[in-house]
Amino acid sequence: MNINTSKVAVSRSQEVNASNIQFGKTYSDHMLIADCINGVWQEPQILPYGDISMSPATTFIHYGQSIFEGIKAYKNEEGEIHIFRPTDNWKRFNISAERMAMPHVPEEIFMNGMKELIALDKDWVPNIDDCSLYIRPFMFATDEFIGIKPAENFRFMIITSPAGAYYNKPTKIYVQNKYVRAFPGGIGYTKAAGNYGACMLPTMETRKLGYDQILWTDGYDHKFVQEIGTMNVFFVLGDKIITPDLSGGTILAGVTRDSAIKLLNKKGYTVEERPLTIDEIRESFYKGELKEAFGTGTAAVIAPISELFYDGQTMNLPPVEEWEVSNWLKKELADIRYGRTEDKYHWMYKVC
Repeated sequence: MNINTSKVAVSRSQEVNASNIQFGKTYSDHMLIADCINGVWQEPQILPYGDISMSPATTFIHYGQSIFEGIKAYKNEEGEIHIFRPTDNWKRFNISAERMAMPHVPEEIFMNGMKELIALDKDWVPNIDDCSLYIRPFMFATDEFIGIKPAENFRFMIITSPAGAYYNKPTKIYVQNKYVRAFPGGIGYTKAAGNYGACMLPTMETRKLGYDQILWTDGYDHKFVQEIGTMNVFFVLGDKIITPDLSGGTILAGVTRDSAIKLLNKKGYTVEERPLTIDEIRESFYKGELKEAFGTGTAAVIAPISELFYDGQTMNLPPVEEWEVSNWLKKELADIRYGRTEDKYHWMYKVC
């Protein structure tokens, strides 16, 4: 596959202070663009990062045919750059595409395009702990047509951004029992833009109350926990680690979630993927069996939860420094990503 590349004259990478990176605020020098016109993928291009123009009638603006992924690249102690499990993100991207009546993006465009883009912008990958290059592949419908029907033309793009820690301290979580994120048969398992748009008002209300994020519950009885706005969720209840299962189609199949389950199982922990109610969590708390709660996600990585608020009651968890499971898991994942330990699962995809 040939990728036409137009480079910037002077890189802006030296302007970035790696010790003070704000997530999603700064973007790298280049971006990748590939158009699908009437079902045929055109030759990809790598261009200087910049604005794109479009018609006010562009389909995705009006009808929401838009999906995305989140991936990270890391620099090890030898200066080599690797991407964490990008093939799994490519597969999940196409699962989202299928549900949203969008074309599959070929692996050579997704993977080779990403590799060339990051190799070109390698100086943007931070070389300090807890930092990475965040990679955002996305696709949207580009028909110039105001009418409710699946589009015929699409644009796939990748942009990248140096990233520090998403959460700088343990999170406070509000358990939602009014609004609903996803129902069975809907698009909860996809990374469609509309999933996140529908969460904006509840999240804003939650933050006004002093909480960082929402733990969503099912739309029928508000009893079964699903996921947090930016991540999947795990609970250490007694001697078991429990995370909501994916069978209902309302929860994103997180790549970090899957990695955590594999590592925890290998370590010898008992991990259960099953339906989990907020009542079971609350009962475990009052019995003294709720030892840890944490989120997993590309942006958040491993995010400890210090507090859960549900139905007028606050559940404060033990000090994070005392936690066994999530502290071990965070270090194990970091050691793999930064090349400090053997990558036994072949998760790291070398760029350069």
